[in-house]
Amino acid sequence: MTGFWPGKRVVVTGGAGFLGACVVEALVERGCPPPFVPRSREYDLRREADIVRMLEAARPDVVIHLAAVVGGIGANRENPGRFFYDNLMMGAQLIEQARLHGVAKLVAVGTVCSYPKFAPVPFREEDLWNGYPEETNAPYGLAKKMLLVQSQAYRQQYGFNSIFLLPVNLYGPGDNFDPRTSHVIPALIKKCVDAREAGLDEIVVWGTGSATREFLYVEDAAEAIVLAAERYDGAEPVNLGAGLEISIRELVQPHRQAHELRGPHRLGRLQARRPASPDARYLARGHQLRIRRQDVLRGGLASDDRLLSEGETIEFVGSYRRLLWARSAPR
Repeated sequence: MTGFWPGKRVVVTGGAGFLGACVVEALVERGCPPPFVPRSREYDLRREADIVRMLEAARPDVVIHLAAVVGGIGANRENPGRFFYDNLMMGAQLIEQARLHGVAKLVAVGTVCSYPKFAPVPFREEDLWNGYPEETNAPYGLAKKMLLVQSQAYRQQYGFNSIFLLPVNLYGPGDNFDPRTSHVIPALIKKCVDAREAGLDEIVVWGTGSATREFLYVEDAAEAIVLAAERYDGAEPVNLGAGLEISIRELVQPHRQAHELRGPHRLGRLQARRPASPDARYLARGHQLRIRRQDVLRGGLASDDRLLSEGETIEFVGSYRRLLWARSAPR
């Protein structure tokens, strides 16, 4: 427990989601009263009137904005307009109304999809504006990056304390396993589970296997966000990452072994991504986010020898796969 959170009224948008639920848990563990979590059936954060109603009901000291309309490669290709509009409207109107309602601090959580397509390795915050994002992710990434612009502008003109964080790709229990919208790790887990249950020895994965990603365990990301909310009050964006990257080929192999798939995995073409700067997590007054470093993946997805063990994330899928699969089925 820390002295910052007891008595604080906190709103966590997206607080019932994959990352948000972990942030809420981390806040409560630090002595924060149960945060107010607006649900979409009650508050449509794309509508200014609903944001005003939420802020008047919760009267927050701190707002952590995690709500987003997001998906994997396929979803980004199919919904560029929706992803741009929904994310921009939610964030821009929330920041404005938070300022007008006297919120002491707002934490806007962005995405590494905002980085330029050809940003040098590793990602560093100073390179954020040195080019256009990868085209598939650009509408979502740019909508989120506008919240950085707004945060900096509002700090300059109004003295509003809004910070901007950039987490890398997340994974862990509670992830989205819908094959149409999920990211790499949950998509691979589902492919392996489906193949094993169907008696198959082969899975098909997009890409050549040379593409790289940086992953961060969801509980580590939540810890970083809460620490930044406590300790960081700067105008500049801050990367949240583990400083490690893994190729898709390296990622596929331990998944196959964990699920006892002995056949091949077939690969095509896919563009590589790069890790965020591992030394970009220092906060004001010498504080550091102290994210637990991972050897490739944590939470039961890999060990030091890079072999996948039956751990937390896979156990989660095993326990809840019927519900997860039902949620992802076409309607």
